[in-house]
Amino acid sequence: MTDAPAIELKDVSKRFRVRQGGAPTLKSAALSWLKGRGRKDFWALRDVAFSVRSGETLGIIGSNGAGKSTLLSLVAGTMAPTRGAIAARGTIASLLELGTGFHPDLTGRENVFLYGAVIGLTRRRMRERMEAIIDFAGIREFIDEPVKHYSSGMYVRLGFAVAVEVDPDILLVDEVLAVGDVSFQRRCLAKMDEFRRRGKTMLVVSHDLHTIRRMSDRILLLDGGSVRGLGDPGEVVGRYRAAKGLQAAEGMRREWGTGELRITGVRFMTSDGREASSVPWGEAVLARIAYRAERPIAEPVFGFGIADMEGRVLFASNTQMAGFDIPRVEGEGRVTVRIDGLALAAGSYLFSVSAHSADHTTSYHRLDNAFVLSVESDMRADGCCWFPCRWQMGG
Repeated sequence: MTDAPAIELKDVSKRFRVRQGGAPTLKSAALSWLKGRGRKDFWALRDVAFSVRSGETLGIIGSNGAGKSTLLSLVAGTMAPTRGAIAARGTIASLLELGTGFHPDLTGRENVFLYGAVIGLTRRRMRERMEAIIDFAGIREFIDEPVKHYSSGMYVRLGFAVAVEVDPDILLVDEVLAVGDVSFQRRCLAKMDEFRRRGKTMLVVSHDLHTIRRMSDRILLLDGGSVRGLGDPGEVVGRYRAAKGLQAAEGMRREWGTGELRITGVRFMTSDGREASSVPWGEAVLARIAYRAERPIAEPVFGFGIADMEGRVLFASNTQMAGFDIPRVEGEGRVTVRIDGLALAAGSYLFSVSAHSADHTTSYHRLDNAFVLSVESDMRADGCCWFPCRWQMGG
């Protein structure tokens, strides 16, 4: 990796003009054009600024409509920014949409030559790479058929094969792993790993948070066309998962109680005291529960629960169960519960907290599914938990 940025964006914004209302008549369209009405501005990106080092892989995440694909199109040069400046140093190959740059009436082989011509490569160079492209795409028996007859999987396999085999300095990939079988996905990931080892620069958009976290040096989070995060993959993915989890859990949040003792907030901390919205699998997490008692409360019981995103409780405990007695509280304070060796699988989980009397007759305050805790892990498994296990033949 060198210090010189391969890609640099300075306060980049992109505006689209969106027509309002139904289908206009010719007269109404002309009048709207003359009066400047009938269309409104939609800003897909606003004041986006960042740089990508040469040899770095930058993952880009965000909800649908966040501006991810628009951003890649601007870097690729297929769109021009409304404001701001973009600098990209080196040759660029891109796979932005299904079949981008392919002519439906041309064969796969002819489209390979067309792609090469578009990015400035000679026919001789493309002829030299043809066999490697065909082998990677795995469509040898269809390479001389018009691509309009290709399935979506064949489209993307050929597109990815061409993009990587022309050996660009910068590779832009938008959701290539969403199409194709498991074998093709593995070949894509292996090729991307090879690109990283060779010092190539990549911008990758994906909704597969596990994969993009593993392969990225940094991750950019977009929301509503603006940058909401840029940095460590685990931290940014955890923040995104927590935000999505809160949105998904909005309808499951419940709150009740007498209010004599109120829980005023929960902060999740790593074992070294760092506040975090996500924690790695197997590591300890501390939940600091802040409270305020309007009057002296004798022998209160504090509890917590962890549920999946459907609201099914996975684990719950409280100070009474743990044999931790609290004689009395008054005013503001906090209690902390440490959960050692968190064995939950990667994903987001709902966190509930409560405070009630020792005899369980009075619920002072309860916040069900009010907080989100994300767990990060490179291990794959079905279900909500992950346990270390080993396989062997026989036994």
